Amino acid sequence: MNVIVEISARHLHLSQEHLDILFGAGHQLTSKKALSQPGQFACEEKVEVVGSKGSLKMSVLGPVRPATQVEISLTDARSIGVKAPIRESGVVEGSGACKLVGPCGEVELTEGVMVAKRHLHIIPEDAENSGLVDKQIVKLSIKSEERSLVFDDVIARVSAKAATAVHLDTDEANAAGISGTVEGEIIL
Repeated sequence: MNVIVEISARHLHLSQEHLDILFGAGHQLTSKKALSQPGQFACEEKVEVVGSKGSLKMSVLGPVRPATQVEISLTDARSIGVKAPIRESGVVEGSGACKLVGPCGEVELTEGVMVAKRHLHIIPEDAENSGLVDKQIVKLSIKSEERSLVFDDVIARVSAKAATAVHLDTDEANAAGISGTVEGEIIL
């Protein structure tokens, strides 16, 4: 099965509580552009993510979530001095800590910093047609001019609320020598 491969750059998702602290009580996220996953959008708002060795200014993605989550690459984690375990997006328990700084306040995040595990968002019809089930581990083959690569350990996330696409972080994209949106092949 051929699939669109998108590069997910560093970003964060905020809870309403943390949004209020960082940007002021009752603040609503300001959409800058729609993203490929339905209902997701890049925001005008940016937050400084601070670790023991430095900081990064990062874009907020909307809508708000139940828990704040910072998604970075391993390179980003090392550069700012934060622990960032590799895990599925949304699983914040036991993940890394950092400080978030916004225009109106600061949040000491005790968990929520992670490197998102590479994953395939897939709608149920595409999953059924390909013989895939939710949480199945697959491989992704990417052909590029100089750095073709097969990624193992790609988790399929079947959802009717998704758009079929693989998400890789910037470290993974650099390893494959790709930029922008490319096509890859799912290998069962």
